[in-house]
Amino acid sequence: MTKPHLRAISIDDTEQEVSLSPAQKKFNDLIKQIGKRRAGLAEWENAMADFQKKYVDQFVPLDRELQELNGKLVRRLHEAWPQKGLTKGERTMLSEMIADMAHRLLGKQDDPELKLIYNQHSASDYDREAEEELHEVKQVIEEMLDIDLGDDLGSATPEEIMQKMEAMLEEREREQMAAEQAREERRASRKKSPRQRAAEVKRETERTELSQSIRALYRKLASALHPDREPDAAERDRKTQLMQQVNQAYEKNDLLRLLELQLELEHIDQDALNGISAERLKHYNQILKEQLVELDQELSHVEQHFKQVYGMPPYARVSPKGIVRDLNKEMTWMREDGKALRAALASFADVQQIKAWLKQERRRGF
Repeated sequence: MTKPHLRAISIDDTEQEVSLSPAQKKFNDLIKQIGKRRAGLAEWENAMADFQKKYVDQFVPLDRELQELNGKLVRRLHEAWPQKGLTKGERTMLSEMIADMAHRLLGKQDDPELKLIYNQHSASDYDREAEEELHEVKQVIEEMLDIDLGDDLGSATPEEIMQKMEAMLEEREREQMAAEQAREERRASRKKSPRQRAAEVKRETERTELSQSIRALYRKLASALHPDREPDAAERDRKTQLMQQVNQAYEKNDLLRLLELQLELEHIDQDALNGISAERLKHYNQILKEQLVELDQELSHVEQHFKQVYGMPPYARVSPKGIVRDLNKEMTWMREDGKALRAALASFADVQQIKAWLKQERRRGF
């Protein structure tokens, strides 16, 4: 059964003699802002589904094909490097290019043959360089964050070191939170001043009132929708699914969803919305503020998780509308690169073509 279409919630002043109060305006604004965040999350959900499918079905095979073509090109140039017809300067430049190309490929795949080619043209050792780089990354992280990553990292990649660092920082944060909680408990155990006790009672009272506002809505809906009280099988199934939505909204403290369901099921009308008491409206606005903060946090988490999964820097700007468009652009460039690589492989059997290519690369500033 499909989810019912939920009518928009707002306080309407068109039929009232007086204009909306600041609290009523705030209520409408919060509802509007929450609607925007919901729409944003829905956009992300749809965009990520499209992105993931295109990434798996098209980007990954393209990337794999480019790696294979680049690997073939490195081997072809390595075979041509000792051939007659190249000047000493051309041979030096070609050797530098082979080392650079091999190094970039080895960053994505472990290929013993490419390592040998890299070692020959770089006059170095790839595994030793990787180990030194790993040690430097570890040292920088330890100095910056004042943590000890230990000596058991072995052949861990920089990404794996970062994961371990994040786990250690999370553990440190948990320890700090536990310590702070212990301090709060010690402070709480001390004798409080009358002002402190009054402020604490006020906070607890407000929190209780907020919970009661949500609970009151939930009970009304639960009473009307309780499927066990419905003799008709089809209606019982409908109420069961609606009750699931009510339960989910209540568990998430989602006041707006409960109000929408209440309005949709005609357990509240526009006049009742317009006439919400000032005290109840105060409670509702506080709940909606908290709901808006949670939605903002959820949006931020979705964006950061997307960037982390697909290897983007944390500061990169992304949007639901842009991620598929940018992926399409990148795949267009990749296809053009693949076409150029295939043409190069076909022509590089001739040393004269390699000389012409080197001349072109020199002009580009290699």
